[in-house]
Order: sequence, then C-alpha cells, then structure tokens
Amino acid sequence: MKTAIVNIGQIVSGDWKSPFEPGDAILCEDGIIQSVGTLSTQDVSSADVVIDADGATAIPGLIDSHVHITFGDYTPRQKTVGYLESYLHGGVTTAISASEVHVPGRPKDPIGVKALAVAAARCFKTYRPGGMRVHAGSVILEPGLNESDFAELRNHGVWLAKAGFGAFATPFDYAEQVAWAKQAGMITTMHTGGSSIPGSSGIWADHLLAVQPHVSFHVNGGPVAMPDKDFPRLVEESEIALQICTAGNLRTTLLVADLARKANAFHRVLIATDTPTGSGIMPLGMLYTISHLASLTDLAPELAIAAATGNNAEVYRLNSGFLRNGRDADIVLIDACAGGSQGDALSALRNGDVTAVGAVVTAGVPRFVGRSRNTPATIRSVRVAECRLPMDFSGADH
Repeated sequence: MKTAIVNIGQIVSGDWKSPFEPGDAILCEDGIIQSVGTLSTQDVSSADVVIDADGATAIPGLIDSHVHITFGDYTPRQKTVGYLESYLHGGVTTAISASEVHVPGRPKDPIGVKALAVAAARCFKTYRPGGMRVHAGSVILEPGLNESDFAELRNHGVWLAKAGFGAFATPFDYAEQVAWAKQAGMITTMHTGGSSIPGSSGIWADHLLAVQPHVSFHVNGGPVAMPDKDFPRLVEESEIALQICTAGNLRTTLLVADLARKANAFHRVLIATDTPTGSGIMPLGMLYTISHLASLTDLAPELAIAAATGNNAEVYRLNSGFLRNGRDADIVLIDACAGGSQGDALSALRNGDVTAVGAVVTAGVPRFVGRSRNTPATIRSVRVAECRLPMDFSGADH
C-alpha cells in the first residue's frame, strides 16, 4: 500500500538533536517511509491514499514505553475493553509492555513467569488493536530463574525483562538476573520509587546503580518518587534511561528533564504513561506529559515530542520513532484544538493545551483521518483527498 501525506505545516523528526525536517510531504509504501520533504506529482498520483494535512503538524507515532498489557485489548485493573485502541486515537502507535503483572493470579514460579511472558509476546505478535503495534511479553524476574532461562526466553521471542515485583529479599538481589538478561540481548527495566503492590519494596538510587537496568521505570514516581537527592546521582553516575510517566509525580518530572538537559543527557529521557493502573486509563496521557514539559519549563515542544518518540525508539531498539526514510511508517498529524490556543500544534503545546489528533497512520495504513473520537476537533480540516481503496479506516472524510 502506498500512502502520501501532503500539505503538512511542520514535520517534527523525533530526533532531539535535529528536531525538524524540511518540506511539506511524506510518502510511505509497504509500511516504510520512502520520502520525507517534497513529493513529485508522480509520487502523489501513484499513491493509493492521499491525505491532505491542511497545514497540520506531522510527528512520529508516539511510543508509550510503559503500558500494563494483559491479554487482548482489555485491562482487568480498570475492567475496560478497547483501551489500547483509545490510546491509538491519542496518537500512540506503539505500546511496550511494563510486564504482565496485572494478569489475575499471575504465576510467580520460574516456569510460570516464563510461560506468561512467552504467551503474551506470541499473542501480540500479529494482533494490532486498532492498528497499534504492541510489544508484549516482559518476563517478571523471580527467584529461581537461572542464566539458561534468559537464553531460552530470547529464543522464544521475549526481549523484555522487568525487575521490581519479584520475591527477592532486597532489590539488590536483582543484579545477577538483570546481568543474565542483558547477556541474552534483552532490554531490562526496573521499578523505581515507593512500593506499588503488596510485598514489593521501594527502589531508590542505591538499588538502581547497583543493578544497572537499561531503564528506570517511572523515575518520577509510580506515583511515589525517590528523594530529590537521588535524581542527580542517577543522571551523573549512570547511563540508565530515565522514564517519566503521566501517572507519576509532576514535580519530579520537571526535575528530571532539567537535570538531564543540563548534563547533556536528554537522549535518556523517555516519556510514557504507566497505565492502566490505579491512576486509570489515559488515552491522552502521552500528550499531557508533552504539554506539561513544553508549558511548565522552557523545553521546546519538539524536544518533548522527541522524548516520546525517537528517544524511546533508540533505547528500545525500534525502527519507529523517527520521520526518516527507511523507518516504520507510523505517523500522526496533530494540530491546535478548535476554540483553544491560536496557531499551530507546537504553539498550543507551549500554552499547555493538549493538541488535537487529526490522523493516525500505522505501518503506512491510515487508521483514521479526520476528528478523533478521543480528542477535540482540530482548527484545520485534515481529510482524505483521494483514495482508490475501500475505506476501511474509521473517521475518514472524502
């Protein structure tokens, strides 16, 4: 399938060091971005679908790197069906599991935690709720797992490992298994802050620096944050990625972003939601945190967008997250909301508004074009200008 997006007002690249791409159009084919910038008449006329952005801003699809996946598009924590598809309407084109810890009666023995991770990974291998790509299956580290278990898991397609909910005496005891997971080529993550479920422990800078996971999950608290004195240590004494979440502490969100920028370590700042949890379902959670950073600090909104896209892609080794040739064709058109801030989407974010989502394309396929069911109307008329295929995506407008 070939999709062309034309008449784009701004193209935000997802790269915090070079946040804009020149031009006003993007061409996708077979799920991959083929061209970013200026398209020829032939490029546009040969497309199966042409989307007129009407001056809206194009950004990479948002990557929520902390979603509590279970099985299917359902969360038992909030008893909600269809939440992942709702997140897609909030601009999230990729969700990454924070471990399947919310599965009712989840197993805690080595065979059980391995089986749970493999089953989740396999269930979402081809299942794309609403068109969203879901990376599920994060093994929960528990006593009894050994080095060969991680090699086995990796061979079965599991590439995520989560520390923080296991029955270890202290969080320091995760270090050996995290090292084994790294050796197997897995991305390792670790709960950070106060304990969140019965039997778990608070995890602070001393633990993280000893264990050395790739990612400090909800470093701004889940929702209880570390003491302020711990944050400079993580920034200055490690290369651990610093994931800030909508469901966490807003004050420390701003603190982390400021410390990372001053240390020239903004590439380590990742935006996620940490939902569904007791904080609820947050289809617009990623956009909320982007707007908080852009309006409550002097951080440029295009850099906040990079923390929600390219930064996540780099840490998690994904081919999405950037609007560049050869990258996955996951693209979102955003704009100022009708009746809200005047100007474009980035101006709206600077004013603290959550922008409207005008269209979402995943794997090069339009999932909706026009007003999203979960965001207000845009100030522009994003529409399908031409389509030679059956209209199989919702909200389309000829």
